[in-house]
Amino acid sequence: MTLPEVDFVLVWDGSEDQATTDVAKERRRVFERNLEEDGLKLERERLEACNLNFVKIHAPIEVLRRYAEILKLRMPMKQLQGDFMEKLFGENEEFGFKIPQMLEMRTPENTLLSEVKSWFQIVTDYFRVDPRIFPPEDQKFTAIYSRDKEYLFDVDEKEFFTPAVRARILDFILRRKRYTEDPLDDFAFGMERLLNAYTYSAAYPLHDGDLRTAGSQRHLLSIEWASVSKCLKYQPVDAIKEYFGVKIGLYFAWLGFYTHMLIFAAGLGIICFLYGCFTLYKNQHSEDVCNPHFNFTMCPLCDTVCDYWSLHDVCFYTRLTYLFDNDATVFFAVLMSFWSAIFLECWKRYSAEITHRWDLTGFDIQEEHPREEYLIRLKHVKKHERNTVTSTTEPYVPFWKMKLPYRMFSMSMVLLLISLAVAAVVAVVTYRLAITFAINRTWRDQRDVHSWGLILVSTTAACINLVFIYFFNWLYSFLAEYLTELELHRTQTEFDDSITLKMYMLQFVNYYSSIFYIAFFKGKFVGSPAKYTKFLRKWRQEECGPGCMTELCIQLAIIMVGKQALNTVLEMIWPIAIKWFNQFKLLTGITHEKRTLFTTQWARDYKLLDWGPRSLFPEYLEMVLQYGFVTIFVAAFPLAPLFALLNNILEMRLDAKKLLVYYRRPVGQRVKDIGVWYGILDGVGKLAVISNAFIIAFTSNFIPKMVYRYGLHERDDPRWGTLNGFLEHSLAQFNTSSLELPPTGQYLRVPHDFCRYPTYRYSYDAPEELRYKRTDFYWKVWMARLAFVVVFENVVALCVMLLKWVIPDTPRKLQEQIRRENYLTNEIIIKQEMVRARGISAGGDSTAWNPVAGEKELELVRCPSNSASSRRRNVEDFNNANSGKTNEVMV
Repeated sequence: MTLPEVDFVLVWDGSEDQATTDVAKERRRVFERNLEEDGLKLERERLEACNLNFVKIHAPIEVLRRYAEILKLRMPMKQLQGDFMEKLFGENEEFGFKIPQMLEMRTPENTLLSEVKSWFQIVTDYFRVDPRIFPPEDQKFTAIYSRDKEYLFDVDEKEFFTPAVRARILDFILRRKRYTEDPLDDFAFGMERLLNAYTYSAAYPLHDGDLRTAGSQRHLLSIEWASVSKCLKYQPVDAIKEYFGVKIGLYFAWLGFYTHMLIFAAGLGIICFLYGCFTLYKNQHSEDVCNPHFNFTMCPLCDTVCDYWSLHDVCFYTRLTYLFDNDATVFFAVLMSFWSAIFLECWKRYSAEITHRWDLTGFDIQEEHPREEYLIRLKHVKKHERNTVTSTTEPYVPFWKMKLPYRMFSMSMVLLLISLAVAAVVAVVTYRLAITFAINRTWRDQRDVHSWGLILVSTTAACINLVFIYFFNWLYSFLAEYLTELELHRTQTEFDDSITLKMYMLQFVNYYSSIFYIAFFKGKFVGSPAKYTKFLRKWRQEECGPGCMTELCIQLAIIMVGKQALNTVLEMIWPIAIKWFNQFKLLTGITHEKRTLFTTQWARDYKLLDWGPRSLFPEYLEMVLQYGFVTIFVAAFPLAPLFALLNNILEMRLDAKKLLVYYRRPVGQRVKDIGVWYGILDGVGKLAVISNAFIIAFTSNFIPKMVYRYGLHERDDPRWGTLNGFLEHSLAQFNTSSLELPPTGQYLRVPHDFCRYPTYRYSYDAPEELRYKRTDFYWKVWMARLAFVVVFENVVALCVMLLKWVIPDTPRKLQEQIRRENYLTNEIIIKQEMVRARGISAGGDSTAWNPVAGEKELELVRCPSNSASSRRRNVEDFNNANSGKTNEVMV
C-alpha cells in the first residue's frame, strides 16, 4: 500500500530517560492509537545509530476533508469550463467564460499619467520580484468548505490541500488528542504537554526540500529572498505566505512596507543633520560660547567638591548640541508627525490589498475554535451559552467570580512591574549623581569635567540602563505569559493580543522611561544657587550643563543602536549555536556510513530549532519599539530613521535566513491583519506629536531663541532678528559669597564676585524684592512654549485628520472588485444549485442537459425580477448550510 506524503513528524529520543519510562511509553501508545482511530496513517522508523524514533504522519484525503469542514477553511472553488459558463451566462461579456477574466475591472486612465507610470515602472522593475521566478497566481474564488457542497470544490486536484493547509489540520488534531485512558485526568491531552514532559522530543511539518538542492521552494526562497545580496529587491510576499502561512507572510509584508517608508524619513533626517553640519560655525550661540571674550565663570554643578568652571570649557559640547538642536529640527519634527500618519494610512490601503489577495477579507476571530487551555479551565462550569457566530455551545465565564478577580490581579502585577522599571531609572539617576560627584572630586583638570566628563557620565549611564532593560525583558517575558493565561481568553488571537499589549506596556516603560526623564524632568527643577532642590536631602538634582538635548541624543542613540545591534547578533548567533550543538550531539561517535541516515528530510529537520507559536512576538516588538524611537524622540536624534533603515534592510534578510536555515518549518496560522500592533502603532503616532512638541518647547532652546529674536527688541533695534547678546542674556548672576556650600577642593579657580548659571532670574545686584526672582522674559518664554505646544499639536492634528479623509482605507477600485467578486461567487453558487437541481452537468456534458428545464432555468436566471430574490434565497441557504457545520472535536 502506497502511503500519501508525509504531513507531520513526531520524534522521541530513546536515549532520554524521561522518554523511556513506562508512563511515557503508555502515553505514546494511547496517543498514537487515538490518531490512528481518527483516520491518520502512521509510519514508524528508527535510527539505531543515534537511538531516534520517528513517527511519520500521513493524512488521507478523508481526514483532510472532515477537518477542513470543522475548521471552516476557505478553499478554492472549482474552475468551471468555458462551455458550461456559456450555457450558464449566455453571450453576456459581463461574466466571461473563465474566472480570472471576471476579476478584471475596467477604469478609464489618463494618457499622460499612464506614460509617466510606464517610465517610472522601467526604473522600479529592477527592484520588483521577477515574475519568471515567482509567477503570479490566478486568483480563485473561495468559499467555506462543506462536504455537503463538495461539488463546488475540486477536491481531487493535487494541490487542493496545500502543504501549509495539511500542516495546519494536523496541528489542530495533535493539539486536541488525549494520551491517557483515565477520564478524570482533564489535562491529559495535546502534543504540547507531551513535549513538555519529554515524551516526545519534537513535532513539526517538513521543509520543502534541501537548501542546496535546486527545484524546491525552500531553495528558491533562500537564494531569491534570504540572500543579503537581494536586500534592495522587493520581497516575494505571496511565495512567503504560501510557504510559511498568513501570519508570517503578513509580518514580512508589514516589515517591508515599513522599511520602504523609512527611506523618505531617513532622507529628511540626513538633510536636517547636514544642515547642522554646514551651519555649525555660523551659529552665533555656539560661537559665542567658544569665544574667549565671553569666558564667563560658571557656578559649581555640585556642592563642596565641584569647582567654578569656565563657559569656554563646554565649547565642544555646545557645538555637538547644535548638530541635533537647530532650526531645521522643528520642521523635521513636523514632517515626521505627518510621516507617521501617512505611514499608517498607506499601510491600511496596502493591507486591504494584501488581505483581499490572500482571501482574508471576511475572516472573523470569532470563527476560531476556543483554546484548549480555556476549555479545560472552564470544564466544570455548569452554565453554557450559544456562540452566535459559530452556533456552538460554549462554557459561560462568570464575570464577578472569575474574569474580574483574575484581571484585577493581572493589572496589579503589571503596575508592580512598571514600578520596578521606574525604580531602575531612579537607580541610574543615583549612579549619575555619584559618578559626577566622584569625577569632580578626583579629576585635577576641571575643564575635562564639563566636556568629556559629561559625555562619559551620559554614555556609561546609558549602557547600564541598557543592561537593566535586558534583565527586565527576561523577567517580563516570563511573567506576562503567566498573567495572560489567568485572564481566560477564548481564542488564540485574543490571547496573543492581550499578551502583546501587556508586554508592550512593560517594554515601553522599560525602554523609554530614562529617555522621558532626560527629556522632561532632568534640569527642570534644580532651583537656583540661592536655594537648590535636593534629592534625598543630600544631592542636588542633576543639571544639563549647556543643555539636555545632547544627553538625550546620547541616551537615545545608545539604547536604540545598541539594542538593535545586540538583538541582531543574538538572533543569529543563538540559532547557529543551537544547530551546531544539535549536530554535534547527534553525529558524535557515528561512523560515516551511518551518517547517511540523516539524508532524509525528516531527519535533517530534527536538527533544527523549533519556531514556536509566539516566535513572531519578539520580532514585532523589536520593530514597534524602534518605531517609537523613530517617531516619539525624533526631534532629539534626526539620524534615528537612518539607523532604523540600515537595521531593517539587514533584519529582513537575516530573519528570512533564520527561518529557512535554522528553524523547522512553522505551522501556518490564519490571521486577518497584524492584530493589536496596529493600534499600538496608532497610539505611538499620537504620542509622538505630543512628545516632539514638548521636546522642542521645553528641552530645546528653540523657543527662548525665537522669543529673544523677535519678542524682546523693537524692530528698529539692530539686535532684532539676531542672537546678539543672547548668551549673556540667558545667564543669570549670583553672588559667590552667598553660596551655601562653596567649593573646598585643592585646585580652586579664583572666581570673581559673582558666578553665572543658565536661567532667567534677576541678578544679585537687583533690588531686594526682585533679587533671584524670575524675570519677565522667563514668563514670556513660558507662555510662548505653551502656545507652541498648543499650535503644534492642533496644526498637526488637523493636517492628520485631513490626510485620513483624503486617503481612504480601501482603494475605490479594490472595493468595486471585492463587491464584484462576492456577486460573482454568489451567482456561481446559485446557478450551480439550479443546474444541479435540473440535472445539468457541471463539466458541460450535453447528455445530462435537459433542454426544456434547462432553458427555463437559464431564462429565470437572466430575468432581473427573479434573479435577485433567487440569489438571496440560495445564498442564505448556502450560508446556513455552512454555519450549521459546527462539529467540535471533544477534548
